[in-house]
Amino acid sequence: MNLAPILPYLAWLIALFWVWKAIAAARGLPGIPDITLPQYDVSPEGNPSLTVIVPARNEAADIAACLQSLLQQDYANLQIIAVDDRSADQTGAIMDSLAAAHPDKLRVLHITELPPNWLGKTHAMALATRHAASDYLLFTDADILFRPDALRRCLAQAIATNADHFVTLPTPTIKTRGEGMLLGFLQVLGLWVTRPWRADNPRAKRDFVGIGAFCLLRRSVYQKLGGFEAVRMEILEDLSLARRVKLMELRQRVAIAPGLVKVHWASGAMGVVGVMTKNLFAVFVFRISLLLIACGWLALFYLAPIAWLAWPETRIPSIVTLVAIALLYRLAGRLSGISAWYGVLFPISAILFLYSLLRSMVITLKQGGVTWRGTFYPLAELRKDVSTSH
Repeated sequence: MNLAPILPYLAWLIALFWVWKAIAAARGLPGIPDITLPQYDVSPEGNPSLTVIVPARNEAADIAACLQSLLQQDYANLQIIAVDDRSADQTGAIMDSLAAAHPDKLRVLHITELPPNWLGKTHAMALATRHAASDYLLFTDADILFRPDALRRCLAQAIATNADHFVTLPTPTIKTRGEGMLLGFLQVLGLWVTRPWRADNPRAKRDFVGIGAFCLLRRSVYQKLGGFEAVRMEILEDLSLARRVKLMELRQRVAIAPGLVKVHWASGAMGVVGVMTKNLFAVFVFRISLLLIACGWLALFYLAPIAWLAWPETRIPSIVTLVAIALLYRLAGRLSGISAWYGVLFPISAILFLYSLLRSMVITLKQGGVTWRGTFYPLAELRKDVSTSH
């Protein structure tokens, strides 16, 4: 079959999709509030209580800096619960030392055994929540760093916007070009998955944002969602909770905050690939067909326009596609701080992402499950929980 006659039409169709996405992002992204601006430097109305929950397993390298950044917050009505989830390193001892120095602010829970049908992280957060009695709950990770005014600003904005679920997009700390290249690619790819500027629209069911680094919930809403008991075997528990918020037509709000909440994803490009290996097959609810369709889409939308530059009949739409991609890198980079120049390397990033997709699927199927931080979770149990929670 000769496909040459239809390739120019296909190239233009892809170009139009990219242009549409770039225009939508140019119109929508500036509407997401930046709570580092002076007008957001306020205190939360009503001074509600807040508990920050930090689960950690073998996080000795990062946990002290994370907890110290939380202990230095300028919001007084704050408690911190750190959970040592079966750590084999000094994580628990570091937590205990900080708790001894700050007994009024920091409490430590130690888990020695994982109950059946639970992921370690969801179990740790569910356990900590049962020890919290605050108006709001913030779930975060052990490698996150918070500026001293972060929680006050975020909680004030959550209350001002009447949010049930509030997400602050963290600022990635980039230490290598490989990290910047892949994370820049992921932020542009993410705009195809969800439109964060529409997260506050209850009718936009597919537009939801969930980030484990900063998940702020009213306590009453957490209970209404079923808590982590409802997503106990979900690897992507942050996305699952966010999805449930939108399906139940609760109020989700998103903010950007350059430098307010910071995270170092992983060390180097292959470190990022390693993190994605755990997550990506779960994104597609462990369905081979969906993952392979995504691979085909990525090849068509990201790699084919590069190849088509060599053919005169598809050169112009390919150039249009590349301009639209460059604009998206620039727009997304304004929010994240990731340089738009990493867009030059997007074909390499796309190939690495395709590799990560296939690697995630193959390793999960070969192992019969997912191994994460020393614990193996059988695929049958992961699929069962996904099917019941979606």
